[in-house]
Amino acid sequence: MTTSSQTPRATDAPVEPAARAVADQDHEPEGPRGPRLDRNRGTTLAGVAIRTPYWVFTAGLAVLFIYPLAWTTWASVSPLPGTNQTDGYGFGNYVTLANYQAGIWQYLYNSAFVSITTVVLTLLISFLGGYAFARFSFPGKNALFLVTLAILMVPYATLLIPLYVLLNEVGLQNSLLGVALVLTMFQLPFSTFMMRISFESVPKELDEAAKVDGCSTWAALWRVLLPAVKPGLITVGLFAFLTAWNDFMAPLILINDSQKLTLPLAVSNLRVQVQGVVDYGATEAGVVVLALPCILLFLLLQRHYVAGFMSGAFKG
Repeated sequence: MTTSSQTPRATDAPVEPAARAVADQDHEPEGPRGPRLDRNRGTTLAGVAIRTPYWVFTAGLAVLFIYPLAWTTWASVSPLPGTNQTDGYGFGNYVTLANYQAGIWQYLYNSAFVSITTVVLTLLISFLGGYAFARFSFPGKNALFLVTLAILMVPYATLLIPLYVLLNEVGLQNSLLGVALVLTMFQLPFSTFMMRISFESVPKELDEAAKVDGCSTWAALWRVLLPAVKPGLITVGLFAFLTAWNDFMAPLILINDSQKLTLPLAVSNLRVQVQGVVDYGATEAGVVVLALPCILLFLLLQRHYVAGFMSGAFKG
């Protein structure tokens, strides 16, 4: 009797959840759309409504910046009277650009030499300067840093004539190396600032751990800190390259030899090469050639570029 009376109680536990689940299903409305689906749909619609202004704004900015470049690319291959491409679409304007005076390859080499030299000097000096300002304490550190940043407040064009005289005194007048040195000087304030905040975002415990493991100060700098501040270095290098590659004023003032012109200066001279007549087709081709390396570099380094700018944003 005792065994038979306990048997139903043993089976009641699994039966109750099943009955509760069946009862819950009875309250769900029939059809493919239940309350949970309606709730998810409402959340999705609200999210779309919130993000729509952002999408419209960013799409408008993209069109604003991309359209001129797209139009320039199209115009460089389109037929236009007074150019080397008068019938149909083709690359006649690029042929004109390639054969202009010393040739496009000479001007590309000049621009590449100035840009790469500027990048190397800027990275080396700002890397060491940012490390010193971030990791060492010495008298007048903040004052020296402010003096370095004060160069940004001096108008760029006002210093070119004094710098031209100075370069003439040291034998670097009409020199691509002299142009690179001038561009490096104007890049150093921003670059040093970027590298300082990059180093400050790296915990000092990394330096101490490396020294405990037997690294010297230089070894810790090159083996530990250098990989940690790589995004900042890429950001500084990209900025230095874009500035040097597209700069017009410094070569205009400091270069006199037509064989040493950089590409922006050559494209500017190309506009008025024949009795003041503007060759728009070749000019548009020159703009495309100028913009292409910058676009490719930015697309390749975009992730590191953003990380470099955010390196000091969350420093505790």
